[in-house]
Amino acid sequence: MNPPERHDPAAPGQSIERPCPGLLSIVIPCYNEEAVIEETHARISRIAPRLGMELEVLYVDDGSQDSTLKKLKQLAVEDSRIVVIEFSRNFGQQAAMSAGLEMAQGDAVVLIDADLQDPPEVIIEMIAKWRAGVDVAYGRRKSRDGESTFKLVTASLFYRFFAMLMPYPVPVDTGDFKLCDRVVVDTVCALPEKRRYLRSLVPWAGFHHAPVDYDREARTAGETKYSAFRLLSLAADAVLLSSDKPVRIIWFLAALFAFVGASGILAGLVSPPKETVSLPTILALLGFISAAQTAAIAIVGEYVVRSYREAQARPSFIMRGRTASNDQAPATPVDEACNTD
Repeated sequence: MNPPERHDPAAPGQSIERPCPGLLSIVIPCYNEEAVIEETHARISRIAPRLGMELEVLYVDDGSQDSTLKKLKQLAVEDSRIVVIEFSRNFGQQAAMSAGLEMAQGDAVVLIDADLQDPPEVIIEMIAKWRAGVDVAYGRRKSRDGESTFKLVTASLFYRFFAMLMPYPVPVDTGDFKLCDRVVVDTVCALPEKRRYLRSLVPWAGFHHAPVDYDREARTAGETKYSAFRLLSLAADAVLLSSDKPVRIIWFLAALFAFVGASGILAGLVSPPKETVSLPTILALLGFISAAQTAAIAIVGEYVVRSYREAQARPSFIMRGRTASNDQAPATPVDEACNTD
């Protein structure tokens, strides 16, 4: 399949001629999704005639330990629109999405999880935004079914904290579910870093973004693959791969401690205390300062570790294989509204 024609992005509010019908690539990272993967493809197949575009679906198997890969290969035999990318081991969701972006051929590329919490039907509205001139149509969650109050509160706080740390606008209440124009995909894939966090890289690239609001559904089957530790690790990557503000916060705290210390010395010289400070108070202050110093060293260490990994220049993923019944996917029936005759 030949790569699609490249074009310049539209300015906000400016109309742009999109390819019609054009090719849509849907990238779906998969890790142990045997309970839901067949229903996921069935949902996508049901909306395919309404997309108004030809279709390719790239399933990226991220080292699944169950029968996910076997089911994907069987689906690829039955549906020539499917491409299955198999990793040599588990490299993580961000690596799986990056692999899909690099191998997608579409004029527009959709990123969506396999668990069906993000409804595939929303893609239809994303395409409408794209045809109207939007370069990135991202899903914005109005509600999140099937999740605990603790998860909802912590997620909301993290999104807002993360957006506050970014030196450029980053939408809140969004995940990886989005449609990107080809020029955006090419821009992101051309970046040299190996470890990517796409939720910040896509906004960093700029272009014209617009939200598509939807209600996030509960999982229909299977379990989340993110433990509390993996969520914390992802949150650390999100911040440390995207912003240098944590280091600047350390400078601010150092200046604050220096000011407090100098103020205490001056106060002692001007008006010597009549009573000595108790030992527990001194120990508490020393403990607090030691904890702050340790946290600062840890943050700097995390940056050093990530710089070391980048310097190693190892690939972010290794492919074990690729399965596709046909390199030239047939056209998906399109709506009459897309015809230009």
